[in-house]
Amino acid sequence: MSLAEILETEIQGEIASIQAQAQARADAITAQAREQAQALIEGRTRLLASEKAAALTRAKSAADLDSNAQRLGASDTLQSRAFQEAEKELRAAAHHPEYPNILARLLQEAHAALPTAEAIEANSSELDAVRQAAQNLGISTPVRANDSVSTGVRLVGAGGKTSLQNTLLGRLQSGRETLSAQVSRLLNE
Repeated sequence: MSLAEILETEIQGEIASIQAQAQARADAITAQAREQAQALIEGRTRLLASEKAAALTRAKSAADLDSNAQRLGASDTLQSRAFQEAEKELRAAAHHPEYPNILARLLQEAHAALPTAEAIEANSSELDAVRQAAQNLGISTPVRANDSVSTGVRLVGAGGKTSLQNTLLGRLQSGRETLSAQVSRLLNE
């Protein structure tokens, strides 16, 4: 073997060694790049899944809020209608045969609370019934018309400084908060 052949064999060996090292380094770099890419993909996948879950939660919350708002709106509308219907029925009670007895009880309660009243006021359409009730109860206080009073009576104290109103509509309004809670409960059932 000649010197040229020996040198060529050594050079070929070094070239093969350098190529093997380069291939090993290239394989390591490729493996590291694959690992980084896989980690990046998994991280992005987790981030997207997290963002999707958060978006779904927000959408569900928004839908729940909207649903509750619509339910409350419907409940308020139904409550308003219920009170309008109750008011309508109370106004219609004046045509019921038992209404004079109801007026008498309202007058009796008001007179017990303000026995020194100098006047009894009632709606002009109810004056006769209130006068009859006062007479039946032995109350000699004068009865006068006041069309702002409806479905009951208003007693005016000495000098007009005090007054006491006892009406069916007034009772409905004063009990509205309590009744609203009951109506809400009934509507939710």
